[in-house]
Amino acid sequence: MTTDKENKGGAYSGFGADWKPSSLSADEARRATDWVEQKIDKRALLTGKERKEDVRDHMWELEREGEILVHRVGDHNDPVMAKTLYGWDKKIPTNNLWHHKSCGQCGNIPGYPSSVLWIMNEMGQSYLDETDQTSCTAWNYHGSGIGNVVSLAAVFLRNFHQAYVSAKALGLPEGTFYPLVHCGTSFGNYKEMRIFLMESAELRQEVKAILGKLGRLVDGKLLIPEEIVHYSEWLHVMRHRIADRQQIDLSNIRTTVHPACHVYKMVPEDVIYDDTVLDGNRVAVTTGLLQSLGTQVIDYSTWYDCCGFGFRHIIGEREFTRSFAIDRKIKVAVEEARSDVMIGHDTGCITTLDKNQWIGKAVDKVYALPVMADCQFAALAMGAHPYKLAQLHWHASPFEGLLEKMGIDWEKAKAEFEGYLEEVKQGRIETLYDPKRAITSGPGYVKPKTLAGAEK
Repeated sequence: MTTDKENKGGAYSGFGADWKPSSLSADEARRATDWVEQKIDKRALLTGKERKEDVRDHMWELEREGEILVHRVGDHNDPVMAKTLYGWDKKIPTNNLWHHKSCGQCGNIPGYPSSVLWIMNEMGQSYLDETDQTSCTAWNYHGSGIGNVVSLAAVFLRNFHQAYVSAKALGLPEGTFYPLVHCGTSFGNYKEMRIFLMESAELRQEVKAILGKLGRLVDGKLLIPEEIVHYSEWLHVMRHRIADRQQIDLSNIRTTVHPACHVYKMVPEDVIYDDTVLDGNRVAVTTGLLQSLGTQVIDYSTWYDCCGFGFRHIIGEREFTRSFAIDRKIKVAVEEARSDVMIGHDTGCITTLDKNQWIGKAVDKVYALPVMADCQFAALAMGAHPYKLAQLHWHASPFEGLLEKMGIDWEKAKAEFEGYLEEVKQGRIETLYDPKRAITSGPGYVKPKTLAGAEK
């Protein structure tokens, strides 16, 4: 057994020399976290600090000076205005959207993106779900520290440029489709990169040189998005329309919400707060949707805590992640809130809270709690198939009891899904989206004969 002396850095060796044991007494440790377990007026806590500037003011100035071009949310995107932390307006596009997918969702939680697309199909929204996009690479940055701002900013603008020009493949004007970011990590990262780009002429110059070589400039200028929009924000402004299509009564379901750090703690001035959602004291996304669907949204003392993922934690101290997820989140939601389901809005959070519950069995900490994304829960409420569309069988936490309480016959649904899998084996498949439209350039791309044909 390796001792701390032999290992020098001890349990903190995975995090760098600046990480040291706190050596707090039990009483000191208790006081250090007491504030988290109080009912925190988060809006007052944030707005009580020095007021931040709106980065968009600098953005408009740079555009007037001819240095950048701004991709605006246009009338064709059917925007809905929302209020952010300081009461600023944020323009949320609801139509003609370009899906910026999540690597973690597509790899670990496929029911996450499929639920978003299914909801949009049900509501008749126009979108482009193309293959020409990349990971934001923020995992590398947050998890290992070897990423750099220039590469992160270049990837950000490369992807958003593709969203801007993608409509040309369909014979539509540039800027028709507006990017909708699925992953909370990408969302927070991109917002930070936009601030850095607006504040640093040197960074703009370095990124411009890279994108110029890639052919990713517009009239020789960097293309900057007017708004950076997360899918949960789209759900929020669409929540009443979603509730109008609700097929399942959820009034008996006790829900708890885990708000993701990368969604609302990073660049907090850009986050939506709504006076009709918990009196405007907490981030409005997800909670507002659950309220609109008629669930009982239950508060709990550790709502503010990280899920435990932490990027470096999951890599360097995985047992910390597991114990934190169980002890600080799942256990509290089960024992304190008597929650039927925990709802989140970020890839890493859903993965951590859902897939780490199994480890509790090894130490007699069995707190079984279904965990899913808000889009999956909304899709179920609208009548989506729990296996074919919400794909709950990919989850590690038990969901069958929740479905029974919702009035969904999961055994019948499972049998239907197994029958569908037999059809898939025979080559009879269903798709949410025409796969030919997903390819807009390169090998395999077939230019549509007519605009009408492209829209089918």
